[in-house]
Amino acid sequence: MANKILVLFSISFLFSFCTNTPKLESPEFEFDESTQQFWNNLSSHCGKAFQGQLVTDPVDGFSGKNLVMHVLSCDDNRILVPFNVGENRSRTWIFTKKNNRIELKHDHRMEDGSDDEITMYGGTSTNAGTANMQLFPADQETQDNIPYAFSNVWWVTVNDSVYSYNLRRIGRSSVFTVEFDLTQEVVTPEPSWGWENFGN
Repeated sequence: MANKILVLFSISFLFSFCTNTPKLESPEFEFDESTQQFWNNLSSHCGKAFQGQLVTDPVDGFSGKNLVMHVLSCDDNRILVPFNVGENRSRTWIFTKKNNRIELKHDHRMEDGSDDEITMYGGTSTNAGTANMQLFPADQETQDNIPYAFSNVWWVTVNDSVYSYNLRRIGRSSVFTVEFDLTQEVVTPEPSWGWENFGN
């Protein structure tokens, strides 16, 4: 009888402990100082447009074209940067806060505003980076949709005078780099295809 009472007491104690234990709240993620500074540095150019130039080897579709970036929109969680190549307005870089890291995605549209066959590829930074540079290794979505791009690494730099967008595929020696002069604003370009009514 004494054993039964002891067992019942133990079960009652455990049940009371479990039901009264407070649930752990999901942690709120905050940017590391260097990551937040990068975000602030990029956001500081919001609303402005800048001329760019290809500084690596010639690339079909980019060489000889008028290259313009426009920091279109900035808020606490997302920065939109259209990148126009000549008359081609298919590209928008989308920077998004993901927990305590930054995600870079490439939004590609057709001229009618519909999604391109290949779009929304990119990656998320895997460390805090620095105030002037963030790295974005290709994510699983990119590998699933573009198998040959599984080893892509993008990186973006920004300081007081230059913004650069860079791409390298691990295993290849070639690098794609476009640099934009942040000291000289240019006329705001037409919006990227599919974003004509953004903000309205």
